[in-house]
Amino acid sequence: MTTTPRPAGAPMRLGLALPQYGALADPAAVPRFATAAESLGFASLWVGDRVLAPRAPSDRYPGGGTPEHPYPREFETFADPFTTLAAAAAVTRTARLGTSALTGPVYSPVLLARALTSLDLASSGRLDVGFGLGWLREEYFATGVPWADRGLRLEELLDALDALWTGDPAEHEGPQWRIAPSTVGLRPAQQPRPPVLLGGFSPPALARVGRRADGWLAGWMPERYLTGLWSVALEAAEKAGRDPGALRRVLRINPRPGTAVEAVADVHPCLDVARELGISEVLVDLHFVAKDVGHALDLAAELAGG
Repeated sequence: MTTTPRPAGAPMRLGLALPQYGALADPAAVPRFATAAESLGFASLWVGDRVLAPRAPSDRYPGGGTPEHPYPREFETFADPFTTLAAAAAVTRTARLGTSALTGPVYSPVLLARALTSLDLASSGRLDVGFGLGWLREEYFATGVPWADRGLRLEELLDALDALWTGDPAEHEGPQWRIAPSTVGLRPAQQPRPPVLLGGFSPPALARVGRRADGWLAGWMPERYLTGLWSVALEAAEKAGRDPGALRRVLRINPRPGTAVEAVADVHPCLDVARELGISEVLVDLHFVAKDVGHALDLAAELAGG
């Protein structure tokens, strides 16, 4: 098993990152941006997650960090993902709203379930919940969470969220959290829960996608890695008795400064490859090439028109 095509006749969806960080970190501009993006035909709108930007981080950004610049300077200014999604939910009607991705283990499942359920209800059932492990250990230290065993902590977070979304009464007992049997009156609009997508670029991460997620938050990489890692998820789903064909792939593309026509022209060949691979959806993030929110909308219009 190497690939799962989209259902026959289903077009690949095109999504866009909401203005959230760097020069685009303007929470007041989110409603205008979201309204325009939806009118341009973008099928989904996404946020990311960054807790802090340490001056001397222990880890470099895996997307190209160097000793001089361990992470993109855009990460130094980062708006809250939940507030950003709430602002977009209030002014959109059809676009799905997603997180790509929350650093799952640093969150309390009780508080997270309340926030995500509220967002799903506010958007009338348009929320896609994406989690990853993150790459920066200082974010774990700053939130009081151990860096070790973060994969196990993510597994337990998913267990606890399922209990809070579907249990009656809701309860959970695990190594990290104990949730006493409780009445939870607030339930997601999507039943039994919003779709859960997981990021990651290792075989164990993709096996977790196959075992218990609704899809993979992938990043742009050579085709052989995309297909090879995807096969791990498909095989894990089959072994777990799940339908591999039901899994989604959301492929993130981050154009970089210096590409042709301010990055937009260079996105289209990537979209062609994604279609050939049967990718469910492509998320384009313009934060590294747009000068401001208005410029990002101009680039989004070019992308939608191409």
